Amino acid sequence: MTSGGTRSRENTRARLLEAAAQVFAEVGLDGATVEAVCERAGFTRGAFYSNFESKDELFLELAGTVSAERLGAVRARVAELAAAGAIAQDCDATTLVQQVMDTGSDDRLGVMLLSEIRLRALRDHAWGKAYLKQEQEMVDGIARIIDDIVATGTMTLRVESGIAARMLLVIWEGMTVRGAMAGQDEAQLRRTGSEELGRLVSLLLG
Repeated sequence: MTSGGTRSRENTRARLLEAAAQVFAEVGLDGATVEAVCERAGFTRGAFYSNFESKDELFLELAGTVSAERLGAVRARVAELAAAGAIAQDCDATTLVQQVMDTGSDDRLGVMLLSEIRLRALRDHAWGKAYLKQEQEMVDGIARIIDDIVATGTMTLRVESGIAARMLLVIWEGMTVRGAMAGQDEAQLRRTGSEELGRLVSLLLG
């Protein structure tokens, strides 16, 4: 495929994913049909199925995109803070975590999407396997960020980075889900999650 063809395919996938997010926000996972997504994106069913095998694949990729964007924002913020000398042995863990998470993109849509996909994964074994694989990639990404911080020599961990990463992810997701249930906005969701993560980080540091 030519570079132009590759870009066109990438643009089509991106537009379908954006349309899927919009339709999901309006009607949820079960109500978001392939037809509704295609209509919103301005494509035919043929264009859809040349990019995705099914609605399930589309929404699993959308969930992965949400997670990847969150992880990318965290990685960039950590690098920025490290360059500014904010990551030091005497820094306050809660404050540091809040500074890292301030640039996050968590909102009710992302929380709802991931929650519905987890529910679907509980009911469908194939989805469950795909979701766990995707989640493990997220954990691995968090662990690499933790390893980079530890490598600076400013902090030490009481547990392996992979274990710490999973604990952080579980706490973050649990608190943002509960915050969304309480009707919190994007800024409040970040604050709720970062406060709990700060407490956990304090326990994990040696």
